[in-house]
Amino acid sequence: MGWDNTAFGGRRTPAINPCPGAGAAGAVPGLREVLKFLVVLYRRPDLSREQFQETLRGDHAALAGRLPGLRRYVQNHLERDPNRKHPGWDAVIELYWDDWPGMEAAWASPEGKLATDHLAEFADLSRSTWAVVQEEVRR
Repeated sequence: MGWDNTAFGGRRTPAINPCPGAGAAGAVPGLREVLKFLVVLYRRPDLSREQFQETLRGDHAALAGRLPGLRRYVQNHLERDPNRKHPGWDAVIELYWDDWPGMEAAWASPEGKLATDHLAEFADLSRSTWAVVQEEVRR
């Protein structure tokens, strides 16, 4: 299982402006709008938290960094928190492209296929999810 982009049906996404203060009122003049792809990763049950993070931060980050047209790549790793229940997932990934066709071309490229196939080495693909999202910064 990989990135199932067919679920999006080739639809165009609303423009996204990741600038504080833009909010729902629209884009800030002079800033380029981008497409944001969000991934929620669950680690494979046979891997420790440390093994998952090492693979994601190392080998997988190097593969993702080679995706054609990728403008920004952010890994958000879950921190242990004694005051809150574990959410179940282990990392949230943010990938940014200029537009929908550029994103789809990246996933279809040899680099995209390699990065997608690599996920099976450390992520539980039966639970991990992904979607294009519209970010609205409110503060």
